[in-house]
Amino acid sequence: MEKVNVTVRIDKDKVAALDELALSDDRDRSYLIKQAIDGYIRMRQSQIEDIKKAIAEADAGNFVPDEEIEKLFAKWTL
Repeated sequence: MEKVNVTVRIDKDKVAALDELALSDDRDRSYLIKQAIDGYIRMRQSQIEDIKKAIAEADAGNFVPDEEIEKLFAKWTL
């Protein structure tokens, strides 16, 4: 996979925290940044997929029956 350089401005204290974590993990700063980005992308892609599935279910008319929702609200308001 082709790699490109990306420049980001980050507060000094965050860079220092990254460096401290990198040192404790015996890794470099770039490794930690790449791991964080990979995790963020996976999380957001998963959220977007869940939203798309929920929209498709709603479009198909698949909703929780009103009675179940009322029971749930009753349980929470007691």
